[in-house]
Amino acid sequence: MTPGRAKASRHFSGNVVVVASHNPGKVEEIAALLSDFGVEARGAGELGLSEPAETGVSFAANAIIKALAAARASGQPALADDSGLEVLALSCRPGIHSARWAGRTRDFRAAMRRLRDALGETADRRARFVCALALCWPDGHHEVFEGAVQGHLVWPPRGTRGFGYDPIFVPRGRKRTFGEMAPDEKHRISHRADAFRRLVAACFADRQAPDDGPRP
Repeated sequence: MTPGRAKASRHFSGNVVVVASHNPGKVEEIAALLSDFGVEARGAGELGLSEPAETGVSFAANAIIKALAAARASGQPALADDSGLEVLALSCRPGIHSARWAGRTRDFRAAMRRLRDALGETADRRARFVCALALCWPDGHHEVFEGAVQGHLVWPPRGTRGFGYDPIFVPRGRKRTFGEMAPDEKHRISHRADAFRRLVAACFADRQAPDDGPRP
């Protein structure tokens, strides 16, 4: 499958999708996006599913690994997000290792300090969030869509909303960090929303949303 393509060969026709993540913030964010289409999202942690090793070398590859494992274990279509922060001055690190910088305890405050220390006095604070969404079925079929949002980093962290690196990322054209934004505002402009728009166009185009359409 080609990431970001406009047309998929299979549409989603069910009412339940497993979100292949044990991150409550990520599950909540994806569930909010899916709710506009009458789809119930259930997290992998809620279902007691194990987390597969993320051995891919790209966001798309890791998203497929996670979604496919959840789909086969649950017998339901599964949606996985693999996303991360790419910092231009650090040769796009931490990238696919963004969560690993937070360690096993997912201490993103420590990860943000590590990022600040790695940049040191570097004036270039340009960064972007990247997201790959993989929708997989138990038979192994999958569709992949990618999105991104450009911006820059700030210190100290600002805001308590969102998760991960949100408190230090200011999207281009905005003054507030993702951590300071209300969920609806972030959902409209985030990397995940960008990828989700592509997913909707390809896999949910034949579903009627109950209001004016998806939040993104």
